This record gives sequence, structure tokens and C-alpha cells, in this order.
Amino acid sequence: MNIELFVQTLVNGLSLGSLYALIALGMSVVFGIMRLVNFAHGELLMIAGYALVLFVGAPLVVLIALTVVCVVVAAVLMERVAFRPVRNADPGTLLVTSFAVSFCLQNLAMMIFGSLPKSITFTPGLLDSWQVGFLYIGKRDVLTVGLTCVLLVSLAVFLRRTHLGIQMRAAAEDFPMARLLGVRANRVVAGAFAVSGLFAGCAGFLLVAQNGTVSPTMGLNAVLVGFVATVLGGLGSPLGAVIGGMVLGFITTLLQAYLPVDVAFYRDALAYAGVIGLLILRPQGLIVPRTTRGARVI
Repeated sequence: MNIELFVQTLVNGLSLGSLYALIALGMSVVFGIMRLVNFAHGELLMIAGYALVLFVGAPLVVLIALTVVCVVVAAVLMERVAFRPVRNADPGTLLVTSFAVSFCLQNLAMMIFGSLPKSITFTPGLLDSWQVGFLYIGKRDVLTVGLTCVLLVSLAVFLRRTHLGIQMRAAAEDFPMARLLGVRANRVVAGAFAVSGLFAGCAGFLLVAQNGTVSPTMGLNAVLVGFVATVLGGLGSPLGAVIGGMVLGFITTLLQAYLPVDVAFYRDALAYAGVIGLLILRPQGLIVPRTTRGARVI
């Protein structure tokens, strides 16, 4: 084995896994409280992409801030308009609602911006890389890993040190009991969607910085990756979402580096086959959250 190629692949896998972890975390926060796999989460990344198109030209910090604010507002509106009226319905209704919101937002984006992908370049400096010995470390990769670490620490502090964060943890453990103790359902669920929007906004920024294009369907593959990483890590566990995203990122980059050229096209299929193998060995996921099974928002 070429040790230089292996180490470079691990560096690339850390960056990709960090991006996957951000996407999975946004989905895991909502699932932990509502037991809802929000398949419209990918459209929050799409909203981040089009927000970047609208605000391109602004200073980088302002651009990121405006993008994140747009996505957080969109996530809170999504909860208020689409999910709050059906919150007490069966899980199937919530799932269908998430698909309906996803398709509506995709078609709305097509009506406003068109169906063709839009190219965008707002961070040309991030395309550069540093050489450390035989390693090439991209500035974009450093930003991805660094932003993920900052958000993870911030989320941990938020959940453990703030009043709303403690209420969200209590709701994830047992929502009916938390409500009996005075936790307000609307506030906690809206807070979960706002946190989900924050992670989606940052992930959308990094995804566009990586691909350089924005399209109405850009969230489809992202939400699939986030869902797989969440299931692999353990549904409802933020730590599991991070670990699942990292594992999926490393598997993907290792397959990309070492698969023969004639089978490289099947990289994603083989990666998901590996995930299935892990789930066969550990069907509950890598981390089992301490939540009450079947707990629902009433």
C-alpha cells in the first residue's frame, strides 16, 4: 500500500465526513424530539445555495451570516406552516408531509430560478491548498473541519448550558413527561428546527463551495447521505450522527482512492453496501440514544 496515498485519502475523508456529519446532525436534532425523518432537510441546503446566489459579492462573513439567517428562518417557517398542524398525526402522515414540503420547495425554486444549475464562485481563495510534506491540505477542507468542530462544541454547550437546550434534551428523553413538567412544545420544536436550519445553512455553504453549482435538486443526494449517516450512527443520537457521517465519509473516500477504474462508477453502491453490512452487525446503530421508544409530541 502506498502510505502517502493512504494518508492523503484519510485527510480527504476527514473533510468529507465532516460535511456529512453536519447534514446528519441537522436531521438528528429534529428526529430526537419529533421522531420525524425530515426529508425536506435537503431543500434547506438548496435554500442556502440560492441565498448565496442572491447575496454573492458581499464580504465572506456577511455572506455566510445572511445565508444562515435565511435558512434558519425558512426552517422555522417550515415547522410552523407544514409540520405544526399535523404534529399529532401518525408517523406516516408526518413522513408524507416532509416529502410534500420537499417537492413544493423544489418546484418553487424551479419557477423562480429555473431548472438549470447555476454556477457560482464566491470563494476563489478556498480552492488553494497548503503542502505539508507529501500532503496537500486544501483551505476548503480546513474550513469544513474547523467549522464542524466549532458547531459541534457550540451545540454541546447549547444543549447543556442553556434553558432551551436543557428543555430540548428533556423532550428528546420523554416528551409527554417534559410537557407535564412545563416544557412548551411549540417553543422546543421550533428551537429544534432553528438548530437544524443553522446546521443546514452551514452545510449548504460548504457544499456549494465544494461543487460550485446550485440547482433545485441539489438537496436530494445530500438528504440521502444525511439519512444514511443518521441511521448508521443511531437515530436520535447527535454523537451517533457525527460518527455515522465520519464513517460514511471515510468509506467513500477510501473506495474512491482504491477501486479499480472500471468499477469506480459503483463507488456509492459499494459504500452503501458496506453500511448495510455494519447495520447487519449492529442494527440499532453505532450509538444507542437514551430516548423513550415511541415517545410522541402530544
